[in-house]
Amino acid sequence: MRLDGPESQNVEDRRGRGGFGGGFGGRRGGGVAVGGIGGVVLLVVSLLLGIDPSVILGGGGMGPEPQPAPQERRFDPGPYADGRGQAAPRPAQGGQEDSGRRFVAQVLGETERVWNQQFSSLGRRYEEPVLVLFSGATQSGCGFAQAQTGPFYCPADKRVYIDLEFMDRLQRQLGATGDFAAAYIIAHEVGHHVQNLLGVLPRVQQAQARLSDVERNQLQVRVELQADCLAGMWANQAQRSRNILEQGDIEEGLRAAAAVGDDRVGGGRIRPESFTHGSAQQRTRWFRRGLESGNIRDCDTFQG
Repeated sequence: MRLDGPESQNVEDRRGRGGFGGGFGGRRGGGVAVGGIGGVVLLVVSLLLGIDPSVILGGGGMGPEPQPAPQERRFDPGPYADGRGQAAPRPAQGGQEDSGRRFVAQVLGETERVWNQQFSSLGRRYEEPVLVLFSGATQSGCGFAQAQTGPFYCPADKRVYIDLEFMDRLQRQLGATGDFAAAYIIAHEVGHHVQNLLGVLPRVQQAQARLSDVERNQLQVRVELQADCLAGMWANQAQRSRNILEQGDIEEGLRAAAAVGDDRVGGGRIRPESFTHGSAQQRTRWFRRGLESGNIRDCDTFQG
């Protein structure tokens, strides 16, 4: 990826603060966290939607860690990872900013430029989300979160939460490596923020309260597929305006979308009625639709 634009100023770095950074002190009303990387959500949502947390906590039969392609640009979580899946303490005084934070801030900045323009064309104002970097555990507006929950979006506080070291390990375990694969994950979570601002998430949450478990899962799949499409749409618009994509980036994104399909991360017997994010084929199809179209009107996953 070519990331040479200004970094977003909406990155909150809580790494090294322990498990209670951010001062949220418990759940807020109306907050249901939305997971992004197939089956990776807060435990409260796992229980609500029937997702098996062992998929990520215990490896979920994902297989051996794949090796990167020879010319692949790997996502670098930065120098504050200690090699044991933990975040090393950050320097107390300043110091050079790490590459992981810089990458996240650059990608977030690219999403802000696209979505500010898109909302303006709709006659609306885009409220930029805050992206929280944390290590190990933190508090969110949707409750207590651990790194093992993976990247997620909390509608209650309009924040995206990411543990960079865990995301890097999870990407390698799923075989979804590369800088654009990491950007896809961030863009997917920002896609949930767009859904929240447009009123999609509140309407879905209200509808799910009246549905059976299977019907709730089916509706949640549509939410996740739309976020995939919005991530693809972002990449299309960013490429048009700033030429951010390099050779192999699209393949990285499609490979990442496929890798986090419910039929890939679940392991064992495939149970479509338990899917909450969509199959690999569905996720790549909607991500590709956004990539090829670049039009938000082509991301309506709730029709048909």
